[in-house]
Amino acid sequence: MRFAEAIVKTEIFSPPCLAKETETKEPHQVSRTKLSAKMARATLLSAQLRSPMAAWPTGTRRPVAPHWSPGAALLPLPPLSGQPRTRADPCGQTRGRPGPGLASTASGACAAPAGIPRPRRRARRGAGGGAAPPAGPVMAALERQAAGDMASERDVRARLQLAGQEHLLRFWAELAPGPRAGLLAELEPLDPAALREHCRQAAAACARPPGPDPGLAARLRPLPPERVGSASRSDPETRRRWEEEGLRQIALNKVAVLLLAGGQGTRLGVDYPKGMYRVGLPSRKTLYQLQAERIRRVQQLAGERHGARCTVPWYIMTSEFTLGPTAAFFREHDFFQLDPASVIMFEQRMLPAVSFEGRAILERKDKVAMAPDGNGGLYRALADQRVLEDMEVRGVEFVHVYCVDNILVRLADPVFLGFCVLRGADCGAKVVEYSEVSPETAGLRAPDGGLLYNAGNICNHFFTRGFLQMVTRELEPLLPLHVAVKKVPHVDDQGALVKPQTPNGIKMEKFVFDVFPFAKNFVAFEVPREEEFSPLKNGERADRDSPSTARRALLSQHYRWALRAGARFLDAQGAWLPERPCLPQDEDPPAICEISPLVSYSGEGLEVYLRGRALQSPLILDEARARELLPQEA
Repeated sequence: MRFAEAIVKTEIFSPPCLAKETETKEPHQVSRTKLSAKMARATLLSAQLRSPMAAWPTGTRRPVAPHWSPGAALLPLPPLSGQPRTRADPCGQTRGRPGPGLASTASGACAAPAGIPRPRRRARRGAGGGAAPPAGPVMAALERQAAGDMASERDVRARLQLAGQEHLLRFWAELAPGPRAGLLAELEPLDPAALREHCRQAAAACARPPGPDPGLAARLRPLPPERVGSASRSDPETRRRWEEEGLRQIALNKVAVLLLAGGQGTRLGVDYPKGMYRVGLPSRKTLYQLQAERIRRVQQLAGERHGARCTVPWYIMTSEFTLGPTAAFFREHDFFQLDPASVIMFEQRMLPAVSFEGRAILERKDKVAMAPDGNGGLYRALADQRVLEDMEVRGVEFVHVYCVDNILVRLADPVFLGFCVLRGADCGAKVVEYSEVSPETAGLRAPDGGLLYNAGNICNHFFTRGFLQMVTRELEPLLPLHVAVKKVPHVDDQGALVKPQTPNGIKMEKFVFDVFPFAKNFVAFEVPREEEFSPLKNGERADRDSPSTARRALLSQHYRWALRAGARFLDAQGAWLPERPCLPQDEDPPAICEISPLVSYSGEGLEVYLRGRALQSPLILDEARARELLPQEA
């Protein structure tokens, strides 16, 4: 198995100042001197996007972007772009300027993590002494306008003229005072130079011919064998050693998981976050619940192995669209029995969607169409919201980053963690046999006759905290921008809402894996697709990556686990069902068997419940059923 190393190329979707290729043979050999020079040339645009109000005239007050935490520990959001939102935190207070994360304690009081000073915040009383409800963006904007804490329409219009985007105010005369204030609050953080450059880049990138970069094949390099591990082809003793090291690091409280959950379930036909989606399991569990229970189980395994009480903090990067529903969902389900202080939600940056002509799009007469800046927006969000400082306070050294939509994801996988730690990696990726390169490149053969490039990234990554600190402090401006062509709802020239049937807009994104070339010791870990990768991307009618395929993947996995543990299954009439451990991907297992993550993380420990048992399908092996099946002598 080989994983391709691409030499860094920032020419495709990057600012002009980054348009030269970084000539390196190995990612970790990038010259710090060259990077510093490039970074210096890239600093202006990056600084404007990171702190857009820095260029405002002297005496103009910088707006704040308060935040509302419905129960989880929450990190405050700086006013990068988009509409500032006034929301109350669990203490009934308003979030202020960018500052350290606040952890909600068991008593409900808010306290800054040890070693980080508590920011000054304006108190806000809630009904009954609890949390005040969200003030709402329009009301918040009116309050700021009345307090003189907002730029005037004339000032904002002048700035939009500099950006070439004055059309964003074309319905100004039709708006009532509330929507006017809301629109001003959304527009004022946008720096004109940065907005102009953002729109120019989007239109220019979209005009380029589609398809893979023609020079990609020439820049690919296979990873050396010593940097590659395999979950299925390694001997049992090596796997045991990796797993033991991973559990040891978890027991030492040095491991965190970080979920990328900024996307909505639009392609699934729903308007709520993907993590809240049910694929039709017998237990009716959502993706969020499955993931929370895997965290609980791996904490239990590490604690039992090393006789320690341990916690795996769960950091969840949301977006403007997913933060509120996600936080409310976690509160509604009591954080799935996790410690609320160890569930930390933060919000990624939003960028304006742009038309093919380079004009920012109005979603409504009083609102710009905004979109998250891609999963690569993680690195800016880590810096802006001081997430890494929070990790440092907690003693976290290793971070497992993953996407929300993989139903088979193993959070804080001890085997993967142990492999990366023992190899001294600062960055690692799980891969499966898959390729998106051209057919010619995909067909290249190694000397042993196997495919030269046969491993695909599944957005399942290992990072050291030190590596993430280096990326956020030095390298984030160098990450390339990528184009996503989307169907963006908008208003036409008459102000009527249009829901396009074909793509009409551009969303600029960064990708989480664009940091790989900067790693000093990058490693890849091959895992079987059927055990660890089944993404949920499309609606039920799709042939692949749908609720049906995700459900089938999980139930097939659990059926295999049960057979290996010695179980046999009966149908509703009591007849034996055939044993078929190897099934085609498009075929359902003969028996329906769902095993709770709280009973088994990766198939371990099932023999005590299932060996020699004749079980009727469907079987839901949750904690209660496991206790029933436990032999009396046990």
